[in-house]
Amino acid sequence: MNKLKKLFSFFVFILVCSLLSNSFCVTLAENTKSMSENLTSEAVLIMETSTGKVVYEKNGYQKKYPASTTKMLTAILALENCNLDEKATASKFAITSIPSGYTTANIQIGEELSVKDLLYALMLKSANESAVILAEHISGSQEAFADLMNKKAKEIGCQNTHFVNPHGVHDKDHYSTAYDLALIAKYCMQNETFREIVKETSYTLPATSVYPSKNRTFSNTNNLLIYDNRNRADNYYYKYATGIKTGYTSAAKNCLVSSAEKNGIEYICVVLGASKFYKSGAQQSGRYIDTISLFNYAFNNFSFRKLYSANSVVQTVQIENGTKDTKNLELLISDDVNTFVSIDNKDSNLEPQIVLNENLVAPISKGDVVGSITYDVEGLRYTTDLIAGNDVIEAKNTVFIFVYVGIGLFVLFLVFLRIRKVLKDNQNKEL
Repeated sequence: MNKLKKLFSFFVFILVCSLLSNSFCVTLAENTKSMSENLTSEAVLIMETSTGKVVYEKNGYQKKYPASTTKMLTAILALENCNLDEKATASKFAITSIPSGYTTANIQIGEELSVKDLLYALMLKSANESAVILAEHISGSQEAFADLMNKKAKEIGCQNTHFVNPHGVHDKDHYSTAYDLALIAKYCMQNETFREIVKETSYTLPATSVYPSKNRTFSNTNNLLIYDNRNRADNYYYKYATGIKTGYTSAAKNCLVSSAEKNGIEYICVVLGASKFYKSGAQQSGRYIDTISLFNYAFNNFSFRKLYSANSVVQTVQIENGTKDTKNLELLISDDVNTFVSIDNKDSNLEPQIVLNENLVAPISKGDVVGSITYDVEGLRYTTDLIAGNDVIEAKNTVFIFVYVGIGLFVLFLVFLRIRKVLKDNQNKEL
């Protein structure tokens, strides 16, 4: 009876494990479907920054108008070509070229501001005249700066982007894609000053000789960063958010390029062509709703998995010409192998490709690179060196040793015979 109970319990355990396994396998697919059904924006894309892996996209490679998300590239070019404390002067063109209805920071013609002040006005207030002032300061004209922007975009890896101005004021020839904007944002966030600017919630422009008041204070237009403890439909604060830039034109609709970091994982999220809509009688912004949904999806369904730590033994191989005591060579991994995987591969068995150097023979010194190990996981390749964990001493071939010794003894014997003959001949002569 006890054996029957144990057997029944075993089968129940197997059945439960099977059900849990099947449920686990469909979790990512179900989560993806559920999330995608609720997205309202025309194009979205979310990318993990350290690997560049795109974990979700919808129309992510389709050309769209980027609006003021353009200013990310303007900002990084200013940081790479200027000192923060150097002054730039607002030209008449910079102030008057901005069409009515577009955002400004009330900068005046002839006013001098530091590059730092202009960058905060650019990225927090989304001041369009600030973009032109920086463009003229760096390149002499808006057109020349646009050439610089396009050159930089190509260097970053953008293939479907073309800019004609530094701010994103609508132009039919001014376009990008969610993927290209993610590449630009990823590049920009490698600059610590850029990171500091885009996460600030407010800034005040200083008084100048042209504008003596200090009343030009503005909040960041990115509501993911603005904490509000009121329970309102337009409260989009996201505690993991770290930036980056909003955008809007009537043609582009609402746009948002954002970043968020949680448990050591950082994502760049791009939302283009979003609209406002009403839900439960309250107006809501699609760009924030979609962005938060995408961040939650990514953080809940992907993570890093350490497969090996540096100096771990991967396997042991025999080196044929090594001595008996040293011929077993331990292969050590040179660096940590951290793979970025979906929940489907969080615990699955991942087989590596191990390639040893050609003609791997003794002598081998501990620490020598002897091959490589590669994992191909979900479209990404992770490769690192394999190093020798011990010395392998070359074994001498005993057959050749015996041959050499035999030859040596034979030569000595011939010499002995020769000497003996000479001595005998000498004795005969004396007699």
